[in-house]
Amino acid sequence: MRIGQGYDVHAFGVGDRLILGGVHIPFDRAFVAHSDGDVLVHALIDSLLGGLGLGDIGQHFPDTNEKYRDCDSLDLLSVAAEMMSVHGYCLGNADLTIVAQRPKMAPYLDAMKLKISAVLGCDKGQVNIKATTTERLGFTGREEGIACYATSLLVPLVV
Repeated sequence: MRIGQGYDVHAFGVGDRLILGGVHIPFDRAFVAHSDGDVLVHALIDSLLGGLGLGDIGQHFPDTNEKYRDCDSLDLLSVAAEMMSVHGYCLGNADLTIVAQRPKMAPYLDAMKLKISAVLGCDKGQVNIKATTTERLGFTGREEGIACYATSLLVPLVV
């Protein structure tokens, strides 16, 4: 078995397109990002790549490449899932934490789990997503952006 961890953060900017876990969340701001800015999926990808010993999301999907401008992060997750398979692993489980003062995440967590588990080809129960605030401390507490943490356990494929 292999364990990987990931972290990502994006600042808020003008707009109303906030995507987390592949789910559109109504909000009065959007992420400033090269892709769709889905920090939850980006942290998960980093944890999967870390578990595989394959570097990080920036090495595989650089923000200097126009191919990834405004891309759907679930498409990038699909590539990471294929990389897991090619290297002989699948997801044992993933534990993800969203750190945000606003918007409230609880109504969207189940939809996020469904989208992520569908892309990874695993049971919804293998993906845990939770959200917390920082009690108004730090950049997330000041509502300047969102941070996400991810830990993944990769298990060998059964042949």
